[in-house]
Amino acid sequence: GLQHPATDIYRYEIPGGQYTNLKPQVESLGLGNRFEEVKENYKVVNEMVGNIVKVTPSSKMVGDLAIFMTQNGLTPENILEKGESLAFPDSSISYFSGMMGQPMGGFPKELQRVVLKGKKPISCRPGELLPPVDFGEIKEKLSKIKDGEVNMRNILSYCMYPDVYTAYLKKRHEYEYISKLGSHVFFHGLAVGETNYVTINEGKVLVVRYLGLGDVDKEGNRTVSFELNGIRREVTVPDEEAQKTLVKVAMADTEDKCQVGASIPGAVSKISVSVGDEVKVNDTLIVIEAMKMETAVTSRVDGIVESIEVKPGDSVKGGQLLMKLKEKK
Repeated sequence: GLQHPATDIYRYEIPGGQYTNLKPQVESLGLGNRFEEVKENYKVVNEMVGNIVKVTPSSKMVGDLAIFMTQNGLTPENILEKGESLAFPDSSISYFSGMMGQPMGGFPKELQRVVLKGKKPISCRPGELLPPVDFGEIKEKLSKIKDGEVNMRNILSYCMYPDVYTAYLKKRHEYEYISKLGSHVFFHGLAVGETNYVTINEGKVLVVRYLGLGDVDKEGNRTVSFELNGIRREVTVPDEEAQKTLVKVAMADTEDKCQVGASIPGAVSKISVSVGDEVKVNDTLIVIEAMKMETAVTSRVDGIVESIEVKPGDSVKGGQLLMKLKEKK
């Protein structure tokens, strides 16, 4: 939605590249009407952590923490008290753990304590802690989830960005090679009556004309009508918004420490435990991702995992019940 240069990046000390991503990230979390507040909190967080050098990933940490403060009504005055019972974004935990290096002047000790919740930070260069990589083992792993031959580029991509690259392979498997589509088609879809030409091979062009979308049926699906090379076709697809209203999800009781709820709306990217596992206070149970911001949901009790209500890839609402624990007496 930016139509012109935005000079307020100087007021808030937000890198320009991050500024263009911050608004859609905030909107995806249901905070679009509080974007100005998020920007003010970006400035606040920057001052709280000592006006650090902001490049990826340190700038992302500042942005994630600004959104987190806005979501939870946190201020520099109450973050130490209220933050004791909150699970901070993964980027904040990584930063205060020393995994992005050591900032000039050090970390604010009390804030570091609240964010890490007993986790011991490192003082060395993060790269020194990386274990050796077995390229052969990774090649074998990728061969099970990747179509076609696995080369060194694939292996290195996985080594550097395992979650992102795995998600990429999953999309490729589901949608095949989509680079033949124009970017506007992939991100926004065709307008009614719009025709798109897709060259799938040399001399072979598909002509797709979008005709319209049907009403939502009782199962939350819609009929999409289009022409393919002049021949009318129809496919039935799930309507994402309708699907959400069809499924009534259970919400966690915030007063019950044995009920684990989602701290933000997003997608379940990782489940770290299984039913029957023993967990301790502050152990990571589930990781939720929303617009590149990962948040670890941690245990508030020492206990045993009684049930898991979601699976990786599920979209969840803020406060949705994710897991039930049985407290150890």
